[in-house]
Amino acid sequence: MFLAQRGYRILARNFRTRTGEIDLIAEDADGLAFVEVRTRRGDAHGAPEESLTPRKRAHLLAVAQEFLAARAEFAERAWRIDLVAIELDRAGRLARLHVIKGAVES
Repeated sequence: MFLAQRGYRILARNFRTRTGEIDLIAEDADGLAFVEVRTRRGDAHGAPEESLTPRKRAHLLAVAQEFLAARAEFAERAWRIDLVAIELDRAGRLARLHVIKGAVES
């Protein structure tokens, strides 16, 4: 619902390959978006954006490239990897929810 309100159309959920998994594959007016969803509670572990380690970024890029290689209809489309960052307060209530387009660069 949150992404649909922002113009995303979900194409696949929990797409898995031997390399890894990506939470959502969607499209919007700008092209194809591989979407990673990260949630953090309170301040103890930092912001969701900080949880995208170099290793996780490399896995996301590899999964996106595998998807594109297997799906010829998307081969020529512009694409990016977005992050949906969800922060919960200490009581588990939503404190912040936003999309970072192009959070992972190729």
